[in-house]
Amino acid sequence: MKLLNTEIKNAVLQSMIDNLDKQRDAIIDANKRDLDAFDRDDQALYDRLVVDSAKVDDMIRAVQEVKDQDDPVGTVISEDTLENGLKITNKAAPFGTIMIIYESRPDVTIEAAVLAFKANNKILLKGGKEAHHSNEELVKCWHKSLQDNGLAESWIQYLKMDRPTTQEFLRNPDQPLDLIVPRGGEKLIGFVKEHAKCAVLVSGRGNNFAYVAPDADMDKVIPVLVNAKTDKISGCNALDKILVDENHPKFEETLKAIEKALTDKGVQIVASGKVIGQLETNDKIEDEDVWYEEFLAMKAAMTSVNGLDDAIDFINTYSGGHSNIILTETQADAEKFMEQIDSAAVYHNASTRFTDGGQMGVGAELAISTDKLHHRGPLGLKQLVTNKYYVLGNGQIRK
Repeated sequence: MKLLNTEIKNAVLQSMIDNLDKQRDAIIDANKRDLDAFDRDDQALYDRLVVDSAKVDDMIRAVQEVKDQDDPVGTVISEDTLENGLKITNKAAPFGTIMIIYESRPDVTIEAAVLAFKANNKILLKGGKEAHHSNEELVKCWHKSLQDNGLAESWIQYLKMDRPTTQEFLRNPDQPLDLIVPRGGEKLIGFVKEHAKCAVLVSGRGNNFAYVAPDADMDKVIPVLVNAKTDKISGCNALDKILVDENHPKFEETLKAIEKALTDKGVQIVASGKVIGQLETNDKIEDEDVWYEEFLAMKAAMTSVNGLDDAIDFINTYSGGHSNIILTETQADAEKFMEQIDSAAVYHNASTRFTDGGQMGVGAELAISTDKLHHRGPLGLKQLVTNKYYVLGNGQIRK
């Protein structure tokens, strides 16, 4: 796709803001059709599917945020003049075509596409069948906004494909495809990585851990753990696992206090054989694979560790590499934990729920990447570009 100037891109986004507001009732009605057809047994998935007036406001806010941000395309990353006279400038450039595959959340149709579009990428949207009506209505808003500004609908395409057709498309796309971003569970991510022939940027699972050190301040521990676990169970930044140091001077009391605070909020506690005797729960962990699992539910697992190094090893073994916390009053221990834990975000005495583009100052985000290339953490506007070298010469040849 050709390079668009910032004024045209922002004009499309302003039209999108207007069209989302005008079509608010139609969007909510379409979403109701999806909700009526959905099996509510999976509460986390259902929560992600809901679009109400407040969610439409969030979509509008996301578009406005991106509209207000500086255009990253063409930004100079570095420039230099070599001894031979070559002038070399490295600039940010669009990827080209980005395919976004996502489950359940209709707001991704807005929040992901607006970022990719302002970064001058063509967007292919492959939403889940459970949000089909909602997505179609939102894509109509995109196409109207593009048409209002003299641009082709092909800038943003909505792909209606079943699993076998998607698999074939990933293997043999019928158009250039430069980057795929799967947003969803491990099965979706594994499916895309298995079949894709281009770069895949993984928006990884959560499975986040908290380590409660011997000197942790309980006035901080309880609010942080409760917020991280219960604020939004469907978020990839929700807490799942709690490790309490067995060297804590009030070890049993601390275990019980954490359990009570969470169960009072409706959280089911499962526990290892090391700590279940000190807790009220009878749900003993029999399968070690639980430590690899992302719950996406009102459920948390508890165990003990012996010291900071044990905690670091345990978390690096099982964590999804998303967000992990240390609760301690010892700065040196916090620094060691944060340096040695292998995840996109590490926290000291704060909730994992802050791993979010808006909360981290990035603005609207495409996803939270747990990949190490080309970016880790919230993928905002500045991260949805690649780079290109401009080399200006005057007849130089290499000798």
